[in-house]
This record gives sequence, C-alpha cells and structure tokens, in this order.
Amino acid sequence: MVELTFMTILSKARFWTPPILWMLVIFSFSSIPQVATTQIYWQDFALKKTAHMIEYAVLAVLLFRALRSEKIGVKKSALIAFLFSAFYGMTDEFHQGFTPGREPHIRDVVFDTIGAGIGTYYLWKLLPKAPKRLAGWAKDFQLI
Repeated sequence: MVELTFMTILSKARFWTPPILWMLVIFSFSSIPQVATTQIYWQDFALKKTAHMIEYAVLAVLLFRALRSEKIGVKKSALIAFLFSAFYGMTDEFHQGFTPGREPHIRDVVFDTIGAGIGTYYLWKLLPKAPKRLAGWAKDFQLI
C-alpha cells in the first residue's frame, strides 16, 4: 500500500491542480450564453474556432505535464493527454446542449481535438528540438 504523506499530496497537487482548474474554466465559458464577437460571420467563426483550439491545446499540455509527473512515458502521456482532451471536448459540447442560447456542434469537437493534437505534437516532437532558451523554460515548467 502506498503511504500518502503531506509532501506527496502537495507534490501531486502542484501538477494536477492546473489541468483541473483549466477544465473548470472551459466548463464555465461553456455555461455562458453565446454572444457574437463580431458582426462579420467569418471573423466570428475564425475567432471562436481559434479559441477552441487554443483552450484544448493548453488543456493537453497541462494534462501531459501532470501525467509526466506520475513517471508515465512521453508517448503514453501524450496519447492519454490527447485522448482525454478530445473526450473532454465531447463532454463540453454535451454540456452546451443544456445551456440556453448554445447548442452542441460536432465541428467544435473537431476543433477541440485539433487543438489537443497540436498541443501534444508540439510537446512530443517539437519541444525537444527547440532552441536552448525555450527548452530551458520547458524544463523549468517540467514539460520535458
């Protein structure tokens, strides 16, 4: 049996609190009735879909970091972070079906999944080849 000490709990919380808080942020934004960001349709569409990709790329990165703290390998952490982020995107769209003025869209799940894929691909393939300064920051944040 694993004994959880106060320091172990603090260590785990340091890694798992950010993705949990980020999921709460996503959930809270999905609870707000939809408002147009601009009167021009294509700009509104582009802005919202870019936001979808960014928020799920961030979620995937935070999950990857938390999973790596559990001594899970890079490939497995990237895969789990990607799949969980895509799944969370599906549940988020389901949640929007119950929010007044919002409705679920498969295309939003696609954009969420693309964002998660970009985030995990960057961590897995591109970050290890990054310039020293950026790689140094990644190490400070315990991403690599």
